[in-house]
Amino acid sequence: MTPAAPDPEQNFRFYDNRQKYLMFVNTCSEKWVIAGRVSAELNEIHPVPPAIRIFDAGVGDGTVLARVMRTMHRRFEWMPFYVVGKEISLEDVRLALEKMPDRFMEHPATVLVMTNMKYDEAPLLMPNEPGAAEKVAWHEVELNGTTAGQFDDQITALQPFLSENWRARVNPKSGNPMYEKPTVLVIYRQDCKFLLDTVRPRRGMPRADFDLILASQPYRARASVEFKAKRVIAPLARSLNPGGRLIGIHSCGNDPALEIIQRVWPDENPFHSDRYDLLKATEAALGGQARDFHFMAYDDERSLLRYDMHTLPTEIGSCASSIGTSTLLAAWNAATYVAQIEDQRLAEAMSTNGYIEATREVLREHGALWFWDECYIVARKLQQA
Repeated sequence: MTPAAPDPEQNFRFYDNRQKYLMFVNTCSEKWVIAGRVSAELNEIHPVPPAIRIFDAGVGDGTVLARVMRTMHRRFEWMPFYVVGKEISLEDVRLALEKMPDRFMEHPATVLVMTNMKYDEAPLLMPNEPGAAEKVAWHEVELNGTTAGQFDDQITALQPFLSENWRARVNPKSGNPMYEKPTVLVIYRQDCKFLLDTVRPRRGMPRADFDLILASQPYRARASVEFKAKRVIAPLARSLNPGGRLIGIHSCGNDPALEIIQRVWPDENPFHSDRYDLLKATEAALGGQARDFHFMAYDDERSLLRYDMHTLPTEIGSCASSIGTSTLLAAWNAATYVAQIEDQRLAEAMSTNGYIEATREVLREHGALWFWDECYIVARKLQQA
């Protein structure tokens, strides 16, 4: 008998499950590592007036974006910033906005835009459906004052607007989230409004010409490579300025975390396509437009990014007499989160102590828990054919 398909409501946004996500973010260094790698791309872009334009294709809790914006300020202190973040999760938008008052304080000439639209809509801030442009909840906020505290008060006051408009529902076919109402939130400092007049987006006037696009974990590992290329990477690449660069980052396995998974589920490997497969599929998805781009996989030394789970120096290793239960649970959570194991299988595995023993064995063998991400670049040529 063929097992019933998982109920989309029961698997809704597994990859952004709040408890798993927050534990992962706060116990692993992935955000730091990704921010550092993305920031290195600032040396390769070719911005033109009136602003440096960046797009984050999955803001999450805002840690990576805030770190990149700090680096941008060090490198381009006197240039206006146009920063667009795509995020459908209400909780993530709240967390990301909490990190922004300091950014407006340090770099006044900033236009920050948050939207819940799809990958092929968000760069243009324009929904695809006919007549949907009039339904966009477009809200502009002019921040008054000059201190981070003042900006924080005004951003916090946006909670009712976010609660009302950042709602999502489950796509009955895919189980993925989809917005109920396309929404755009534009924030800038009132005392910089004149300076930013040509930078601020205008409703109904789409423009997508980004210098840098960050696509960190923008798709499920188990999705087909054709889906990843056609529905995510190719539409984002089309939004690049000449000389602009898209950096894509995703998990690739071959690490102790995957060993934990395979000791519980021996045949499990969610990372079935690599950066080479994805770039080839993206080139095919772009069709004739592909001639305008460079597709760069790089070698492993430049492409692979290692990040670790935080532990005390004596907590794991040959000197440790035992590994604490909290550490084992954090390691198990991180490994299953990255491997995107659905809740039903997790519940079955956690009905016995086998998963704890598997986690303990791997940690003892390696003396730590680390993960591998891999990155790749799609760059639009300065001189297009």
